[in-house]
Amino acid sequence: MTDMASLMEDRAAAKVISDNLRKPVDWDSPKITRNIKKRYAAERRFKSYGLVAICLALLALCTLALSIGSKGYSAFYQTYVQLEVTFDPAVIDPERTGDPDVIGRANFDGLIKQALRDRFPDVTSRSDKRDLYGIVSGGASYDLRERVLENPSLIGQTRTIWLISGDDFDMLNKGYIDPTVDEGDRRLNDKEVAWYNELVADGAVEKQFHTRFFTSGDSREPELAGIWGAAVGSFYTLLVTLALSFPIGVLAAIYLEEFAPKNRFTQIVEVNINNLAAVPSIVFGLLGLEVYLNVMHLPRSAPVVGGLTLALMTLPTIIIASRAAIKAVPPSIRQAALGLGASPVQTVTHHVLPLAMPGILTGTIIGMAQALGETAPLLMIGMVAFIVDIPGGALDPATVLPVQIYLWADSPERAFVEKTSAAIMVLLAFLVLMNGLAVYLRKKFERKW
Repeated sequence: MTDMASLMEDRAAAKVISDNLRKPVDWDSPKITRNIKKRYAAERRFKSYGLVAICLALLALCTLALSIGSKGYSAFYQTYVQLEVTFDPAVIDPERTGDPDVIGRANFDGLIKQALRDRFPDVTSRSDKRDLYGIVSGGASYDLRERVLENPSLIGQTRTIWLISGDDFDMLNKGYIDPTVDEGDRRLNDKEVAWYNELVADGAVEKQFHTRFFTSGDSREPELAGIWGAAVGSFYTLLVTLALSFPIGVLAAIYLEEFAPKNRFTQIVEVNINNLAAVPSIVFGLLGLEVYLNVMHLPRSAPVVGGLTLALMTLPTIIIASRAAIKAVPPSIRQAALGLGASPVQTVTHHVLPLAMPGILTGTIIGMAQALGETAPLLMIGMVAFIVDIPGGALDPATVLPVQIYLWADSPERAFVEKTSAAIMVLLAFLVLMNGLAVYLRKKFERKW
């Protein structure tokens, strides 16, 4: 009896459910209308959250760009001071030999100091003269030497020449030093400010485009420091990184995706490659320090060691991107090639790899852009050294752009602040160009099936 009653109850419940299912939905009922409004409201909130997230990201990006740009744009201009310089033969070439070696050893710094003393004859004390000589940079004598070596006929003449100023006068001219504050709270005393004002009144101070910033290496003097040495070092480092990581990464991806047996060992290798992509970059620096410097005794602070270290860091990124690009090629391409008699290697090299190359190049460029901005692994292998000379090869001592920025940011002089921001702008420009190239290659060679 109990089973019969339970059966009847189930049938009654099924009938109620069936009746409800057959009952037409009243879309205009208050309940349905309320649910639809709630769903639409939730959708609007979701869109709003996404829009707010994008706005916050753009705001952060604009704040970063404005902060860097406002501090760094002035580094592209340098203050120059106009002086009348007498190319005294008794100082430059007393015996009138015309020998470039004799001219190169002349005391051009003394000529500049004499020009400053002639410009301000009232300055007589030793301390005031020392302050007076700070108007012109110590590197101006090298410019004067180059000028005379290029044109020896200047010897014996008096010419009006624009000379690069010292960093403090450059900061004063750019408005970073306030001359109205107390003398003890600024780097220039009242006499130096008065000399500057006198030069400005005579039209002997102006800003010129700072070509030296793009053509010279590092220097202890901010007005003489440039990024060319770091840029060349970055080029050699990335060249070594690309030469090692690209072929090894692509070949590894081809083997894992096309030829490797699907077993536990292969799965372990694949998982570890994915994990390596998330390892902090400083770990690769420690590996490079131990293997390349302590074991292999490769030259320290050289682009070849930096390239080897960054290649280790970039390899997982290239392998993962290459595998994704190879996997995206339709199986019908492989089947058609094999059906026409091509070997597996010919199928990969003649058909799969060319079609996957846009994705591979995109991943490679993004990996190289990441390597260009990395600093931590390069600090571990000694590329933080102060190097003035421009490297002539991958084995020469060199530094790279991010490390150069790190060094300048740690310098106490105020003028290095703008140099730091300007170098960041140059580095960001390189990164934008590289990412733009990746987008261009993907758009140009991308195939859709």
